[in-house]
Amino acid sequence: MTSHARTPPVQQKGFTLLEVMIAVAILGIALTSLFGSQSASVALATETRFNTHAPLLARMQLAEILSGDDIFSAEGDFGEDFPEFSWKVQTEETFFGSSELLQQLEGQIVHLSMIVTWGDDRYSYQLDTYRKIKE
Repeated sequence: MTSHARTPPVQQKGFTLLEVMIAVAILGIALTSLFGSQSASVALATETRFNTHAPLLARMQLAEILSGDDIFSAEGDFGEDFPEFSWKVQTEETFFGSSELLQQLEGQIVHLSMIVTWGDDRYSYQLDTYRKIKE
């Protein structure tokens, strides 16, 4: 009597092509989302840096200009401490229209616009103020 023992079928180990394709698709979607949010995060950090520094730099430079004897139009940069930041101040006479009380002040009040830019003028901040001209 010969007995033929049945050998169990050999199970193949590994992944099917379909499983690999699904895994790669999930990984691709996850990485795309991750890199997109990282890029947005860097852009927001850059904008926040400008929005934090620009008002302070504008006030500092305007105070320096107003502490002098003459109010004038000028431009410059902030040196090595704040590279790529630049400033420009513009002055113009102020006209008040038909009010008699305010017309007495014409020629004595000047409108100053301090503009701080960063990089290739991509970011810009403007600070406006009015000052009486020193006599």
